[in-house]
Amino acid sequence: MIHTLKRRFGLLGKNISYSFSKGYFTEKFSDEHFKGCSYENFDIPEINYFTGLIKNNPDLKGLNVTIPYKEQILPFLDKLSKKATLIGAVNTVKFTKNGKLKGYNTDYYGFKKSLKPLLQPHHKKALILGTGGASKGVAYALDELGILYTFVSREAKENIIDYNLINATTFDNYQIIINSTPVGTSPNIEACPAIPYEYFTKKHIAYDLIYNPEETTFLKKAKENGAVIKNGYDMLIFQAEKAWKIWNK
Repeated sequence: MIHTLKRRFGLLGKNISYSFSKGYFTEKFSDEHFKGCSYENFDIPEINYFTGLIKNNPDLKGLNVTIPYKEQILPFLDKLSKKATLIGAVNTVKFTKNGKLKGYNTDYYGFKKSLKPLLQPHHKKALILGTGGASKGVAYALDELGILYTFVSREAKENIIDYNLINATTFDNYQIIINSTPVGTSPNIEACPAIPYEYFTKKHIAYDLIYNPEETTFLKKAKENGAVIKNGYDMLIFQAEKAWKIWNK
């Protein structure tokens, strides 16, 4: 079946030439015969350029949003889905028929669906490394899965611990460690979050939202100590397909 639609989609972000989304959707449109659909990167230096981008591209139908704009985009949107409101971050924008911009979060869905098959009864608590927009979708998914979590940042604040506090006892108490920071993304593949990797065991899951490289230094070090590891590739596919459904519903 050939779908003939003249519609433009894209990814909003900063320094996104590496991005998964453009290749994924371009291939999808070709394989599934969505004629007239295109997907491009909108690389902007700061969020204030978003208004001009919308004005200059009136035929856009949907956007994915990535680092660093998942939270910054909120004031520019007309509406938010209930879940995006609760999460406080948006990674999918739909252009409605009456020209309004509505924000959704499909990150939480992609993360939840990709983590679920790995869970065992002893996986009760998670550490989320990082407090940016991506971490908020992760936290929401963990809430839905009934897994308690604590955020880790460079500075301790209310309900957030700093990296210096992570020790052997922390690893005894937290069986899932999730990297939601960009540390370790290509080309800086030697970098990794500053945690004591020697305390990982086969009872732990190490999950990295990064998908390039396929096995980050964070995942390699966790695996060396027996942890089950998972990168962000499946999460990206699940969230992308969810975004596609939102744009077409």
